[in-house]
Amino acid sequence: MGDYKASKEAFVSGMTGSTVFHVNMISGVALSSIALHSALRSRVQAFGSAYFLAEFVILAMPLLLSMTLFAEAPGALSLLLLVPMLVLLLLPPLERGTPLPAESRDEPTSPNGRSRAETPPMHSSQSLNPLPALTTYRAHMMLMTILCILAVDFPVFPRILAKCETYGVSLMDIGVGSFVFSQGVVSAIPIIKDISYLQAPILPKLKTVSRKMIPIIVLGIVRVVLVKGTEYPEHVTEYGVHWNFFLTLALLPITEVLLHPIILRIPVALLGLWIGVLHQFALSSGGMKDFLLNASRSNVIFANKEGLISLLGYVSIHILGLSLGTVILPPSPSFFRKQQHQLLDGPSSHKPSKLDPSAPRQNAKIVIELFSYSVVWWMLLAFVRLGLEVSRRMANISYVLWVAAYNTSFILGYILIDMVFFPTRTLKIRDPTDPSGKRLLIEEKGPKNSAPALLESINKNAFILFLLSNVATGLINLNIQTMFVGDMKAMCVLCAYSMGMCGFAWLCRRKRLWKM
Repeated sequence: MGDYKASKEAFVSGMTGSTVFHVNMISGVALSSIALHSALRSRVQAFGSAYFLAEFVILAMPLLLSMTLFAEAPGALSLLLLVPMLVLLLLPPLERGTPLPAESRDEPTSPNGRSRAETPPMHSSQSLNPLPALTTYRAHMMLMTILCILAVDFPVFPRILAKCETYGVSLMDIGVGSFVFSQGVVSAIPIIKDISYLQAPILPKLKTVSRKMIPIIVLGIVRVVLVKGTEYPEHVTEYGVHWNFFLTLALLPITEVLLHPIILRIPVALLGLWIGVLHQFALSSGGMKDFLLNASRSNVIFANKEGLISLLGYVSIHILGLSLGTVILPPSPSFFRKQQHQLLDGPSSHKPSKLDPSAPRQNAKIVIELFSYSVVWWMLLAFVRLGLEVSRRMANISYVLWVAAYNTSFILGYILIDMVFFPTRTLKIRDPTDPSGKRLLIEEKGPKNSAPALLESINKNAFILFLLSNVATGLINLNIQTMFVGDMKAMCVLCAYSMGMCGFAWLCRRKRLWKM
């Protein structure tokens, strides 16, 4: 067991990674698969009783193939998905789209039967309109994470896609940052619904958030005990001897609460960037880089230096995700900025009109802003990489910018796909509740859209699936010497594993098992 443990640790250590373009091409398979799925939904009365199997083949299997058998030629796999999609585009769209099992959720109507657009603004706690593209993005990101954590243990998964030792880019490196970025995006929901939450006293918020994070901290501790107790192969330079991703994940929302007074007063993206620059200064000029690379693990702090030092970089990523959430979740990209100004200026300095978070989204404006952010992040990344290579281990500024550029671009891609296959238009109508007849409301018309049912089910219980996949990965590795398994047998195991994860999500699709 000791010899195999050492061999397994060497199998996943010392990697230098691939290229940004290669990682983007592999990830692009996810966009191609959702484009094919959207074409089927919008053009054909498809799937029928074999709905789960069809969605698994179209949405999950391409992701598994992109990181294994097609890892060296992801463009060919995307082409195999896009050709039938282009053929389907020759067919006229269905008048109302294909209804899905997941569409049984409540309609966005008010008690009197009018659409939200026709309902006068009420209290700021109104719910936001669903954003199917965000659900698709988060579910695809989680699905790729679930697949990678087991696939990396088999030789069929190319070593260039495994986590890099110190510097470099790889599929698994971007997966960690994307997980944090995604958490930041959805953390924008409460402050968009009620921006006064940012002004609430810090201590009660810290207590509430800390209570929610206790189970995740406990899971992190349990993972340490199980890994050490079973002599499970581990990669110490990822986070340290005792630290792990669960502990990092638990501390981010707590840190965000401490930053609420600052978030209220300055652009959120600028704050995230400043934190990343401050972290880089500490690495380059404050001696943290030399400490991380050269210090011996002589005590508990030094033993977990990677997890502790990279934490500030992940805070930067989380805040940049929060910034993106304030752009794509409300009705318009400027919605949150207007809320900031109104709250800071006070009630006497602006008109008494209320901003309605449940109004229809101005998708064109959101796309333009996302495109602008994407260009800025990619340009900054190209400039910074001239003198500083990407390092997930340090979570340096290059890594922060890469994560921001990658996720912003792919969220933009998912939104554009929805706009192409499920176009909507907005109409301005007079508010029937306004006696003066001067107030105009925006009403959205077009085919109803939702995320694919399988991806909605994955997103609904994403964290439970993440835990389950970690347990399943551990059990498989304890029973199979994965690094010696041939490609065909490995693909059989990975297909069964992915089918099991997706099947569990599908069976639990009508119930949220754990609400964080």
